[in-house]
Amino acid sequence: MSASISCSEALAAIRGGERLPPELIRSLGEDHPTDFFPIIVESLADSFDPTQAAAYEEIMRVWIPSQPPLTAVVPSPVETVYVLSRVTLGADIKITSIILDAMKRRFPDASIILVAGRKSIDLFETDARIWHIEADYPRRGSVSHRLKFAQELRNRLDAPNCIVIDPDSRMTQLGLIPLCEPEHYFHFPSRTADSADNLTDLTQSWLEKTFGQSGKAHIAPRRIDLDDDRPRAAISFGVGENESKRISSNFESQVIRKLADKFRTLWIDRGVGGEEARRVTAAAEASGAMEHIRFWEGSFAGFASIISQCDLYVGYDSAGQHAAAAAGVPLISIFKGAPSDRFRRRWSPSGSGRIDVMNADALSAQQCLEQIRALLNYPSP
Repeated sequence: MSASISCSEALAAIRGGERLPPELIRSLGEDHPTDFFPIIVESLADSFDPTQAAAYEEIMRVWIPSQPPLTAVVPSPVETVYVLSRVTLGADIKITSIILDAMKRRFPDASIILVAGRKSIDLFETDARIWHIEADYPRRGSVSHRLKFAQELRNRLDAPNCIVIDPDSRMTQLGLIPLCEPEHYFHFPSRTADSADNLTDLTQSWLEKTFGQSGKAHIAPRRIDLDDDRPRAAISFGVGENESKRISSNFESQVIRKLADKFRTLWIDRGVGGEEARRVTAAAEASGAMEHIRFWEGSFAGFASIISQCDLYVGYDSAGQHAAAAAGVPLISIFKGAPSDRFRRRWSPSGSGRIDVMNADALSAQQCLEQIRALLNYPSP
């Protein structure tokens, strides 16, 4: 196969059962990481298909040698529990926060340490049981650069009688690089579980089986004091540069208009700024409901605090829906651009409040609006 093959062509060949030469894989991972990870790695790993997950592992073995299987055991006593971040905010709420809660319950006298970037750490800032080690995973580096990060991180996780909990983190390339002695390293294989269950249920089941203790999703950001009128709704039309999750600006402005008919205050997240902020602002202005709107332009943890104080959350598939679910806030998730039905089932929000998930891939924009209108007729809390 030609060394000039693109990552998209390589992915098609892999999915067709072809085994690519190691030197070609290495070239793609080292020289074209901005394509290699989103196109090949994430497509295979996020498929939740055991065959494609195995293909991902075979690819990464070009850099990471396999290790003999070893069953992890809980030492006695456990003084320190390191819990690795999943790197993305939504996953750290939906999965990592459940693990943190379970570890607090299972090891009440141990130090529970979240290893994560600052944005994830801020989501649990007011939880007195959770300490942290700040570690910013290099999301745009080559494979070698990311492996060096893991090696350096292992040197930082050095405490007596410790265990490391890995929720299928990008920090370890999905569990391929243990960050401690293998017998004290516990990896949750979220992508290879042969089940269609939601990731919330899969996480809880794994914790029960492994530690005899489950947990609940939660957030604990610093509180943002609000001085507006209720009822209030939170809105996020951010898509993290993945335009396949969007419907249209006209759709977004109409959703805002419908929400303004029911809620006195609408908190809209302007996201990471730049083009996304301009798009969201334009949709708000086109809605004709500016008198109801307040914009949030700070951290996601701050917006999560706002969500927790709202009577409804509406948004595309993103971290906001998982923050609402963890806080028990009723929510409407507009799920578009999912690569498979299994992906949608795995990542749909799960929590104690009312949750409505719309499969926007199977509906027109007008049908989505009609569903939202119907859902807004249920009584406010």
